[in-house]
This record gives sequence, C-alpha cells and structure tokens, in this order.
Amino acid sequence: MAKSNFEYVRDFEHETRCLPNTWIVVRIDGKGFHRFADLHDFVKPNDTRGLTLMARAAADVMFEFTDVIISFGHSDEFSFVFRKNTAVFNRRAEKLSSLVTSLFSSSYVFHWNDHFPDTKLRYPPAFDSRIVLYPTDENMKDYLSWRQADVHVNNLYNLSFWSLVLKGGLKPCEAELKLRGTLASDKNELLFQEFGINYNQEPPMFRKGTTLLRKSVDFLGKGKRTIVMPYYCDIIKKDFWDTHPELLKQGKAGRVEFHEGMEFFEIKKCS
Repeated sequence: MAKSNFEYVRDFEHETRCLPNTWIVVRIDGKGFHRFADLHDFVKPNDTRGLTLMARAAADVMFEFTDVIISFGHSDEFSFVFRKNTAVFNRRAEKLSSLVTSLFSSSYVFHWNDHFPDTKLRYPPAFDSRIVLYPTDENMKDYLSWRQADVHVNNLYNLSFWSLVLKGGLKPCEAELKLRGTLASDKNELLFQEFGINYNQEPPMFRKGTTLLRKSVDFLGKGKRTIVMPYYCDIIKKDFWDTHPELLKQGKAGRVEFHEGMEFFEIKKCS
C-alpha cells in the first residue's frame, strides 16, 4: 500500500495488551436495562425469556471465542473467562472487549424474536464491558463465586420487593421501606409467612444464575460433538471444580458447535 503524508497519525494509536499468564475476564453489563425491561414488559422479578436470551447471546460469544472456558451470567450481565494461555488477538484488551461486546449485543438483537415473539423491539439495547485480569486460579474462582453470591443477594431482595408490590399491594416506596435493614433470614420468613413462597424452591436459574460450559456429548446418535450447555448450579463449592477439572487445564481449544434447541440440553445439576 502506498504511503501518504497523513500516515503519521497512526503514531497516536496505542494498544494495551493483557498481562501474560493471567485469566482474562470480560464482563458485559446492560446499559439502562431497568428502563429497557419496563418498556418491553419484562416479568418481575425474573423473566425467563430475557434470561434465556442473555444465555443464547453468551453462547454465540463462546462459539466465536473458543478460548472462553466458562461463562456466567444473571440479570443483564455476563462474564466470559478466557484461558490463561490464550493468544487470541495477541491479548489486545481493546480488541477483546469491543468484539465480545459487539457480538453479544448483535446476537441479543438477532435472537430477540425467538424469545419475545409477541413483543416488538422498541429500540436497540446497549451493553458496556470491562476487562479484569486474575493471576491465580483461586482469584478467578473467587471472582465467579462473587458474581454468583451477588445473584442470591439481588434475587432474594427483588423477589421480596416485587411480592410486596404485586401481591401485597404496597407502593414501591412502601416495599423499599419495609425491607430496609432486613437480613436474608427476615426476607425468607417474609416470603414464606406472607406469600407462601419457599425461596429454596424457586427455579435454580433465578437463584444461581446461568453457567455455560463446553461439553462433549453424543449428539442425537450422530457421534460426539462439543457443544455449549447451560447449567444452573452452585459454582462456589469445590465440588463444581472437581466435577469439571478440564476448566483449569491449559490445552488448546477445540471446535465448538451450538445446537439451536438449547433447551434440549438444559439440566438442573452439575453432573
């Protein structure tokens, strides 16, 4: 390509590379999703359609970036963990962050009608992202534990809040005041005594978030394939990592396939 007098402007470009031998986590978050959910009539406090759509978009990210070993999401966020030895895009932070976010966003819109067939998309949703590096396996596992603990805290509060509003007839400000200063045990007692809700019997997707893993399965009698599978289970305890030891290995990622009928592969326990 011929040079020009204007090519000097490339000298202003700056690239940030992620430190070698560290876990790269890209976390995406919805921008202004409270308003988005209200305008599109999401069910309160949890909308299964919205959660499965988030998981579908995340699966597309895992399909494209085979160095993502595990993804975890809830509400309007999803975290993607790249293996420590990944060399994708030479570990350029801007590339990883921007491409993960743009692919997730476009996939969310692309699959919208599959999950909300009776709801017209009124405006394009937006997601932002950040990259965090974790030097040890324990740091990375603690990060995922933190995100799952956040699921429990938020879901217990939201279930209590919306039960008071939708079933108890309280105004939002009244429900907020009633829950102020309460402990988890108080909220569990309120749900059971006032609404007959046993929190531990709520759907695992709501209580534990969605974990996406790659698994080799016998694909409908057509041989082994590596697919993306959703799990709704405890990823904090050691049992999860003992059950899936391949997550911490640093081998080369293989080809991934994704089956359109993701619900076929939904399971309730990590097994």
